[in-house]
Amino acid sequence: MMFRRFHTTRAIYKPRIINSITEYRALRNEWLMQGKSIGFVPTMGALHKGHLSLAKTAKAECDIVVASIFVNPAQFAPTEDLDRYPRTFDSDVDLLSTVGCDAVFSPAVQEMYPAGITLDVKRQSGAFVEVLGKSHMLEGSVRPHFFRGVATIVTKLFNVIQPHKAFFGQKDGQQCAVIRTMARDLLIPTEIIVCRTVREADGLAMSSRNRYLNPAERDLAPVLYKALHEAEKLYLQGERDANTLRTTAMTVLEASGAPIEYLSVANSLTLEEEQGLVGADGAMISGAVKIGKTRIIDNVLLGVEVRS
Repeated sequence: MMFRRFHTTRAIYKPRIINSITEYRALRNEWLMQGKSIGFVPTMGALHKGHLSLAKTAKAECDIVVASIFVNPAQFAPTEDLDRYPRTFDSDVDLLSTVGCDAVFSPAVQEMYPAGITLDVKRQSGAFVEVLGKSHMLEGSVRPHFFRGVATIVTKLFNVIQPHKAFFGQKDGQQCAVIRTMARDLLIPTEIIVCRTVREADGLAMSSRNRYLNPAERDLAPVLYKALHEAEKLYLQGERDANTLRTTAMTVLEASGAPIEYLSVANSLTLEEEQGLVGADGAMISGAVKIGKTRIIDNVLLGVEVRS
């Protein structure tokens, strides 16, 4: 089926709030009958300019933009911050209104997990999705439950929303690779669009959890990007040895005193750690540090471009 783009001028209005799968599917059928394309921006709320940039890109490419706001229990361990994760629904909807979002899908946990959900993986029941080969390194080495939860909820949301395109930020680079693989292998007919990381003026990648930082922690938080950027500058000067690039970034991090969870130079496609020279596939240099009680994650692509 060919989809026609509908270009209309309209006043800013709040998106339609949808809480049930049944209500959303009825609305989607209307859009489909009208020949409209659907762009999807999945979020956990606590929105910032990075999320809004994704929604703007979706609006430029699709007739209808749907954002989800759902704090997914399956990607939190029992010791993590599910209970204190920021929930700012009303202000999130106001922000989405400014970028022309048409609908917000915000279901209850029971709607998305009919069998129920506990944070203890060993006690969970029901169907879950796991992407082998890309989920257990890097972030997965620190949060082994995380990508199982991400792959499961994104699969569920894709099944509900049935978007033509879905938009994600490169800030979560490993997550983007997991979702691309998941969509390919499960034959999900949604195009995955990855957009550039949106940063603060000092380079800190925008994140919902940045609001946890106190002023002193906020001053230190950009150190991870500074470390990655130093390695990037070396790469652009012609350095291809992965160990040299890692060492360059690690030196910056160690000097900061911030606790380092991991630092990686990995193949940009397979996410396997590079041990020799960075090849034609390019690489992703990424890491995580702990600033106070807040995890800061970030990545920079070397030799490959992310779509803007």
